[in-house]
Amino acid sequence: MTSLRGFSVLLVKELAEARRTRRLPLLALLFVLVGLVSPLTAKFLPDILKAALGDQATGIPLPLADASAGIGQLQKNLGQLGALAAIALAMGAVSGELDRGTAALVLAQPVGRPAFLAAKLVAIGVVLAIATALAAVVAWVYTAILFETLPVGGWIALAALDWLALFAWASLTLWASAATGSTTAAAGLGFVGLIALNIAAVIPAVDQWLPAGLAGPALSLAADKVGDVDGTKLATAIAGSIIVVGVMAAGAMASFRRREL
Repeated sequence: MTSLRGFSVLLVKELAEARRTRRLPLLALLFVLVGLVSPLTAKFLPDILKAALGDQATGIPLPLADASAGIGQLQKNLGQLGALAAIALAMGAVSGELDRGTAALVLAQPVGRPAFLAAKLVAIGVVLAIATALAAVVAWVYTAILFETLPVGGWIALAALDWLALFAWASLTLWASAATGSTTAAAGLGFVGLIALNIAAVIPAVDQWLPAGLAGPALSLAADKVGDVDGTKLATAIAGSIIVVGVMAAGAMASFRRREL
């Protein structure tokens, strides 16, 4: 397909830049810390609250210190800090190259705009996949040390579902970066989109079609509570997240086609 000519070369370039500019190492380190801190927080937070509240802790329901609490902390941290990291990763993907003039230099070569954007989207997905996998591995190890050893398969599912949710936020921000040509505007739109879709997810009939609907099933699968997972809702959340990625990628391409370099 001529529109994707040069895709493999551009993808290698994007991954090399992610390593050279330290985006990949820094994001990996951040996610490793998330994986480390989440089970530790679940383990020691009840004791910290008891010590801080003293006699006032009587009658106040304190969070449980168990594996499910550790997974919940991981989901919370990835859903918040991880989502912001995904937005930061994508916000300058197109606008940054437009500002520096490197986009015009790259596209002066025998490559197409679809290949240019596709390479960026795939590279972002790869970086997020590596970081999310590291977070899951570290969290699984510390959950086993502090609480109990849980089946690896459930944690693989958790990592895959969390990655898909983060990839959806990144694709939304990539669209904003291509549409506005401004890194600041892309970050703002990505953040607003994150807030808006999470607010929409409060509606029971809507949440199962949005990336936020992946969090609950991911937690249940990692906690070895497969019976708590509604297969239909999980399938619709996966489909909805993939649709978000597809629509954002198509929107980014449509905007980028019309943009002057």
